[in-house]
Amino acid sequence: MTRVQLADTDLFVHPLQLGGNPFGWGADRDQSFAVLDAYAEAGGNFIDTADAYSAWVEGNSGGESETIIGEWMKARGNRDEMVIATKVGMHPKGQGLDPANIRNCVDDSLRRLGTDHIDVYYAHRDDDDVDQVAVAETFDALVRSGKVSYLGASNFSLERLQKARKISTKFSLACYRVVQDRFNLVSRAAVDPQKQAYLRSEGMAELPFHSLASGFLTGKHTGGDATGSVRGDRVADFVDDQKALGALEILHDVAADHGATMTATAIAWQLTHDFIPSTIASARVPEQLTELLAGTEMQLSPDQKAALDGAWVEA
Repeated sequence: MTRVQLADTDLFVHPLQLGGNPFGWGADRDQSFAVLDAYAEAGGNFIDTADAYSAWVEGNSGGESETIIGEWMKARGNRDEMVIATKVGMHPKGQGLDPANIRNCVDDSLRRLGTDHIDVYYAHRDDDDVDQVAVAETFDALVRSGKVSYLGASNFSLERLQKARKISTKFSLACYRVVQDRFNLVSRAAVDPQKQAYLRSEGMAELPFHSLASGFLTGKHTGGDATGSVRGDRVADFVDDQKALGALEILHDVAADHGATMTATAIAWQLTHDFIPSTIASARVPEQLTELLAGTEMQLSPDQKAALDGAWVEA
């Protein structure tokens, strides 16, 4: 069973972090349970969600994903075996990082998840409208109370991440140990070489989301066909981009060399980066997990990695 250390924490996680985004809209409760069961049976132990999932769906209010995950862990009696990450700051009724909002939202997340602690708690996005020292003190208090084990920052620029960590160091507060950004074969701007160097220097872990570029890197939606994808409109941004299609061809060739799928190869490429111990990908049905998990076992040659590294240059 594969486990990797998450930055310098005492958490050891599977290199595939299961994204909980679809739970409660792309996958109903029963379908979500089936995916979670299959993931756990394969040795998975790392689940990502947010209090805002999936408030954008008509009839939902936010927190649906957390609730499903919490009910699943209760039904299976496996909370102690799972590493749970969730986020604060984008729930419709809990926007931003005001200290009072953080305190209220963490309690709501704990209740929905049916647990007394969250393993990794993220600021879902930066908020420059609140006092940053107060934000750091609030997150630190959650760690000291035991409600949260470790802190993360999602969608933070390098400059803002550096400032946040300077505040934590200055006041001896718990600091962000992991980050989340959009990072995949055809979208790398959020984790440019400068940010990569910073993550390495600080021993921080990057846990990318949109690992498959909303399904584009599966190779199943070329020619403008996003049939069956709940994120088809996002796929369309790539299928009309000749540069992205060129990168997809290189991905196809590397996958063919391995007799593997493009999905698995895209995951394998992400995990060649030394600052990425685990990458986030979601599944609506258990069958989709097979290719994702296969990517965590693939070993790309130096030439294959170099080809994929050069397959995309940000404008």
